[in-house]
Amino acid sequence: MFEDDELAASLKMAVAGDEEGFAVLWRSLQPAVLRYLRVVVGDAAEDVASETWLQAARDLRGFDGGVPAFRVWLFRIARHRGIDELRRRGRRREEPTESIEEQAAQSPVRDVAAEVLEEMDTAWALELIATLPQHQAEAVMLRVVAGLDVGSAAEVLGKRAGTVRVATMRGLRRLAADPRVRAWEGAAGTGSAAAVSPAEGM
Repeated sequence: MFEDDELAASLKMAVAGDEEGFAVLWRSLQPAVLRYLRVVVGDAAEDVASETWLQAARDLRGFDGGVPAFRVWLFRIARHRGIDELRRRGRRREEPTESIEEQAAQSPVRDVAAEVLEEMDTAWALELIATLPQHQAEAVMLRVVAGLDVGSAAEVLGKRAGTVRVATMRGLRRLAADPRVRAWEGAAGTGSAAAVSPAEGM
């Protein structure tokens, strides 16, 4: 994965219409976009990712900003295309209103569940995250998996930063309580993580 300073020149080139610059952006950000969409739309992720990049290519000349702003812009496109896909299927889930006045909002995002997600098999991690309520799954994907800061994730989701913090924390706590995560963590602590099958506890 490229660092932001390395991507800056490619972004400038891509905005000017350079295909190679756009290809560098795609190679760097496509894996994160695809992982996010696998949680949002499941098996349609690759098709929706293609739609996302097609729209990005069409609209890029009008983009004005640096690499962090481009990430937000790109993930917003991905989210909107994902919502369109869910609406086509008639499966858009309603998101419950989150209260940001809870003391849990101050809890740190980094915890054991986040660490386990980073270490475990990608497909298994995505499968676990996809079991969360939609708003929690998206928050965890953007904050922990895609690496967006809370402000950027809030922009993508169209929510307040406090709401995103709560959703992320609740999602991570729910994942931490999952028997499969507990089993993985316990095996990792004894040095035998490889012996734990992702299928166990299904």
